[in-house]
Amino acid sequence: MNTLLYPLCSAVALAALLYKARVLRTDRSVPQVALVANFLLLFVIFTVSTPSVWVRVSELAGIENFSGLLTQSCVVVMTVCQQLVLLHFSHGPETARRKAVPRVVALGLVLVTMSVLFFAATAHGEAPHDFAVARAQFTPAYLVVYLAAFTANQVQVGVMGRRYARIAPSPWLRRGLRMVALTLPFALVYTGARTADVVAAQLGHDGRAWEPVAQIGVAIAVIVQTIGWILPDWGPHLTSLRDRLGHRIAHRALGPLHRSLTEHVPEPVLPFTRALDLRTRLYRMVIEIRDAQWALRTWMDADVAELARQDAERAGLRGEELAAVVEAAQLRNAIDAKRRDLPPPRQPQTPMAAAPGDLAAELAFQRRLARAMSSPIADRYAGRTEAPGTPRKEPA
Repeated sequence: MNTLLYPLCSAVALAALLYKARVLRTDRSVPQVALVANFLLLFVIFTVSTPSVWVRVSELAGIENFSGLLTQSCVVVMTVCQQLVLLHFSHGPETARRKAVPRVVALGLVLVTMSVLFFAATAHGEAPHDFAVARAQFTPAYLVVYLAAFTANQVQVGVMGRRYARIAPSPWLRRGLRMVALTLPFALVYTGARTADVVAAQLGHDGRAWEPVAQIGVAIAVIVQTIGWILPDWGPHLTSLRDRLGHRIAHRALGPLHRSLTEHVPEPVLPFTRALDLRTRLYRMVIEIRDAQWALRTWMDADVAELARQDAERAGLRGEELAAVVEAAQLRNAIDAKRRDLPPPRQPQTPMAAAPGDLAAELAFQRRLARAMSSPIADRYAGRTEAPGTPRKEPA
């Protein structure tokens, strides 16, 4: 399985490394350098862990299973890099530096201990597919030290990530840190499986049966964690893309409403060039629709609004859906009255049945209004120059 999973994880790490490394041209702060180092170490870990590369690296080093020591040492260093990022996110430089010292010292001790135990062990053949299982059988102390360091670091990363996500200054940073924190259970699945390797070895068995569990757990943790670390960088691009798509959809949705109103009231429309960006065109469209609506007020019948409201309430409409239908009925009736030059006996004080609080709410309401223009209730009042049930007033 690691023949497929590890190259995939390596590719994800490489993509993140190439994306993030460009930041160092303008920002070489500790968090950025530590994050780039994290992705570099991930790339090394999963590239070397690929069986064909594993054997080649060990042969070049001239040490049997040297790839195992290299990759697991990189894992320990990588988790400390992650802690450095979170420490500098949540504390000032001096405090972060002070809190980082014991972690770096502990890292050095772990690496020295792992190296001593590794080289003290007797060689038992190259193990690119099941290095951890072999260590559990022949040098369990080595694997225990590695697992203890990895687990302690991952727990701290998960706790600090969740804690800082509550106060992070940007939405995408909060989302990214939550993703990092959510990988902790998958990391614990990996350490649980590796701990089971040690226990099984003491009982005269091996852990090959649950080796896929360890590999899948660590692969999920790595991929999700990598996405979480880079989410603050490319998340705003997703927001921008979502906004552009939303603006395009809204522009198309409001187009028919805008044309139907400005065809009869062209005064609010201002010419613009194609160089004008879509967001500005949409903003102007929203304003022009409201301006045209106010211009049509002199052709609106106050009774139509009340009767349309009663019809909408009987149809079970409430809130802004009801208000949109009322405004649509008024507009359909006013357009026909203007076309036939039949002013109403009594005008409403306002052509609006709703008062959205901001541009986003206004845009959402106008999309409802555009849909309501073809509703059965709006159709009922189109073509009428008087409210239903009132005497017809003919022009002089």
